[in-house]
Amino acid sequence: MSYTQSVRRDERGMNTLLVPLIISIILFFAMAGFGIWSFMSRQDYKDNTDQKVAAAVAVAVKETQTEKDNEFAEKEKNPLKTYQGPSDLGSIIVKYPKTWSSYVDSSGRGSAPLDGYFYPTTVPGTNSGTAYSLRVQVVERSFSDEVRAYDSSIKNGKSSASAYQPVNVSGVVGVRVDGEIRSQQQGIMVLLPLRDKTVKLFVESDQFYNDFEKNILPNFSFIP
Repeated sequence: MSYTQSVRRDERGMNTLLVPLIISIILFFAMAGFGIWSFMSRQDYKDNTDQKVAAAVAVAVKETQTEKDNEFAEKEKNPLKTYQGPSDLGSIIVKYPKTWSSYVDSSGRGSAPLDGYFYPTTVPGTNSGTAYSLRVQVVERSFSDEVRAYDSSIKNGKSSASAYQPVNVSGVVGVRVDGEIRSQQQGIMVLLPLRDKTVKLFVESDQFYNDFEKNILPNFSFIP
């Protein structure tokens, strides 16, 4: 055998060994990379487990506390307080949460001979721009005129109207307006006929819708 043939044979042998070696090296680095990634992931979980558990516990505690606070606030509203208006203005009876305060002008003067403001804790000034939790009025306008004032808002889809019959006043049917009850003012308005006048009960903030539905409307009454 010549020297050249011997060299070629050795090169073929080396090439045959080189390919598995390269594959082995690639697999080694791949496995090493996976091992490092797995280790770092486990280490991150280990290092942050306490922190993650503490954060989850804090969220759960906060949610539980909020639920308890809400339950307590609802219980504190009872027993309901009562306002009764003058007999010449229908002897209106309004029952409202005892955590609220009221200011009612029933002097009989002006376009609203009875004008009541209700709000939690302390009633803000009547010119404060506050969205009160409840307003109660008797106005010197007929029921039909008061209802007609909402025609445009209803036609434009800014509010909706439906018949409303108070639970504690038989033979009286009024109108409930949901949506825009005044320009740029969202709320719920109930209009009820009182002889040549109109009784108005309304809420000016969705924050108090539940109280309006649960406490105010089911307990409201007057003498037509």
